Amino acid sequence: MKVGPIKTPVVVKEYILDIGTVQVFDNYMVANYNEGITVTLERVYQLIGISEIHFRDRRFGFISYRKNSYAIDPTIYNYVRELKNLKAYAIVSVKEMDMHNFNIEKMFYKKPMKFFIDYDNALAWVKRKVAKK
Repeated sequence: MKVGPIKTPVVVKEYILDIGTVQVFDNYMVANYNEGITVTLERVYQLIGISEIHFRDRRFGFISYRKNSYAIDPTIYNYVRELKNLKAYAIVSVKEMDMHNFNIEKMFYKKPMKFFIDYDNALAWVKRKVAKK
């Protein structure tokens, strides 16, 4: 049996934006938004631009890691769902309010979207969705 180090995901690029930090990995992105911000369409265009730089012709997933409290305009999902190569959208939070908000957000997105309380479970789900052909 071969024993080696555990493979740690490598951050391809990290972006520090006015709305928070976005880390790009091989086939997914993770956003950690700042406390108190509002995610608007203008700010989502930044994320869409990052996805086009790194995943223009490749399938990818997105994880919204909600450690902080912030507001989100659910109509942004009308634009986000137009990204044909975005195959999975996960939200990670332990806050009950985020669970309620997720149910509203999901009505706007209408593509594979799931809520998790554990980051590792969200990551595994995103990777499975992205790997499906």
